[in-house]
Amino acid sequence: MNQLPSLPQRSARRRPRASELKRAAIIDAALAEFSRYGLHGARVETIAELAGISKTNLLYYFSSKEILYVEVLKRILDQWLAPLKALSAEQEPLEAIDAYLSAKLAAARDQPEASRLFCLEMMQGAPLIAPVLDGELKQLVDEKSEVIAGWIEQGRLAPVDPRQLLYLLWAATQHYADFATQVRALSGSGLEDPDFFATALATLRRAVLEGLKPRDG
Repeated sequence: MNQLPSLPQRSARRRPRASELKRAAIIDAALAEFSRYGLHGARVETIAELAGISKTNLLYYFSSKEILYVEVLKRILDQWLAPLKALSAEQEPLEAIDAYLSAKLAAARDQPEASRLFCLEMMQGAPLIAPVLDGELKQLVDEKSEVIAGWIEQGRLAPVDPRQLLYLLWAATQHYADFATQVRALSGSGLEDPDFFATALATLRRAVLEGLKPRDG
């Protein structure tokens, strides 16, 4: 007969999970604070309060505001890069790019604070996240640019510069988060409105996918 784990064993198993949840809560709170005030304007005390813990407890998990800031940016990149990593040479090009475009616009709708914080970091010259841009991100963009170039060589996409295409997709989708105030002022709505989202996605699909269709002759 199998014996149930002892109380100390069960407690030990719960500790890592509890620690992960607390770290996630801190990062969520930090994202909200950093996206409003930037690195220098954000206050550790406010982040701790938003996370429902003490400042001392927060500093146990992240020993400085700068370390926490970098962790927030790394999580943003991890989430954003997942759809890009999914692009593969075996896919149907237009379907793959359509899926990526849709995922990026959904991210702008669902994670606007993340987009705005990343934009702010870029505008400041990426002082803390530059090594990630020069390393992991550049390597990924190089790899996926080769995939797009392969599609073009096979005649499955119209000839475009692969990196410029990625920049276009990023700009066209993240604009709705980074300039949400302007979008709402001009349109009276934003991506949170299902009809507005559907119209935006349909417009981007028509402009991007129609332009990428191979031309005969």
